[in-house]
Amino acid sequence: MTFQGWLLIAAFVGILLALTKPMGVWLHALYEGRRTPLHVVLGPVERGFYKLSGINPDEEQSWRRYAVHMLMFNAALLLLTYVLLRAQGLLPLNGLGYDGIGADGAFNTAVSFTTNTNWQWYSGEAAMSNLSQMLGLTIHNFLSAATGIALAFAFFRGFARRSATGIGNFWADMTRVTLYLLLPICVIYTVYLIASGVPQTLAASVDVSTLEGVKQTLALGPVASQEAIKMLGTNGGGFFNANSAHPFENPSALTNLVQMLSIFIIGTGLTWCFGKAVGNTRQGWAILAAMMTIFLIGVGIVYWQEATGNPILHSLGVAGGNMEGKEVRFGIVASALFSVITTAASCGAVNAMHDSFTALGGMIPLFNIQLGEVVIGGVGAGIYGFLLFAILAVFVAGLMVGRTPEYVGKKIESREVKLAVLAIAVLPLIILGGTAISSVLEAGLAGPLNKGPHGFSEILYGFTSAVGNNGSAFAGLTAGTPYYNGMLGVAMWLGRFFVIIPMLAIAGSLAAKKYTPATAGSFPTTGLLWTGLLIGIVLIVGGLTFLPSLALGPIADHLAMIRGQLF
Repeated sequence: MTFQGWLLIAAFVGILLALTKPMGVWLHALYEGRRTPLHVVLGPVERGFYKLSGINPDEEQSWRRYAVHMLMFNAALLLLTYVLLRAQGLLPLNGLGYDGIGADGAFNTAVSFTTNTNWQWYSGEAAMSNLSQMLGLTIHNFLSAATGIALAFAFFRGFARRSATGIGNFWADMTRVTLYLLLPICVIYTVYLIASGVPQTLAASVDVSTLEGVKQTLALGPVASQEAIKMLGTNGGGFFNANSAHPFENPSALTNLVQMLSIFIIGTGLTWCFGKAVGNTRQGWAILAAMMTIFLIGVGIVYWQEATGNPILHSLGVAGGNMEGKEVRFGIVASALFSVITTAASCGAVNAMHDSFTALGGMIPLFNIQLGEVVIGGVGAGIYGFLLFAILAVFVAGLMVGRTPEYVGKKIESREVKLAVLAIAVLPLIILGGTAISSVLEAGLAGPLNKGPHGFSEILYGFTSAVGNNGSAFAGLTAGTPYYNGMLGVAMWLGRFFVIIPMLAIAGSLAAKKYTPATAGSFPTTGLLWTGLLIGIVLIVGGLTFLPSLALGPIADHLAMIRGQLF
């Protein structure tokens, strides 16, 4: 570990915190449906969308109606993408002549990008045409991110409104977030990436001569535009197989820093937006403090482990940190920081191969996802996931002080607690269940390239990433098979929407309640005690997945041994 390394981490945190309030102010304007400076130009476009689609943006929706419209929209997007990928070989902008994607692969990819997971069983530059990248994948990058932010707004309204029956309008939230937030930032972001050397062209490839005089064909395409929303929307799916380790996606140390900041910026801004929505910005800062504490602990562990290196190699006389699977352009600290950021958020982009990290260095990204990706988290999904933990925390606090739990002026009763537990508990059940099944079935055992505990970790990481809608991988898992495409596709869908539905039900229940003023007996939810309780609840409940997954290793090995199927 070096001073320069810690300086990079400190600079990242400092810039991020400085941008949190400005982003939060903009998000709050969209949350309330207020005019922004962009309305002068984009207001007519927004009104045109509503007129063409017959939508009344002022019409309030109950939580059930909000949920139904959201599910129908995402199901339609999934079907559109599936058909597009299957028909890829017949469609234009396919300069390299790629065939259509197989049924299981198209299903997995359609679910993956619909759910903001962006898990990729394929190599982008060797499987997807430019049309598929733009129409099938980049559009999802915008709309899945907008869906998450819209859902966060709906949840905020549940806490902020009093005796209300509605939690907003899904279509209005989606339109405003896409039009006034994601698109404008991505236009500027794309121009910056192009100026930094990231390709943006409809040409499929270019032929070059190497230093040895050998002809080589380099894949090209509209990379910069996809890269911008890939990071800003915490999507993570790479245009190229090497993702953000590829120089065409991430050419320099400066672009690497900008990409890391863009992964977190909307998530941190939403914490401030929540505080403003409920009338007390200290509530938002308390949530952000808990998130950042967990994040910095994770960064410190990964950086320490990767900088320390492998003791086995040290015993053989190979000194230094662990550079296996890392880009020399970024080195250990930028790779360690990126890995924690991308798994704390539900991004999944990588600039180093997590499969090559040390044992503890690879454990932290895995643990981040198993926490439910609420440490900043995906755009929208992180804050509403963290608020589910906050509901559990005030329930525990209520037990300690002997009062009905209250949070930001709303009484938290048995219905809200049960729904929060349901939303949180479904994740470990699917992760551990899918891992256990795949550890004993022949089709599942065919996936890991490594044997023993590390092979088990590859399976565990795969299901953790899918259910957590992250998309990163221990790259040693061969996942492009009918078995894993199907299993992980189902896991991604359940991991996304089995959390959303209970969350929206809580929003509807809270919106209907009256405001309860704080009294001398109320548990304060803005101080250090509250922040510490939040951190403890997140870590303890996150352990519901992590600790059993450690025990599953020997169990899976034993069952496989009985069947004669060793890793």
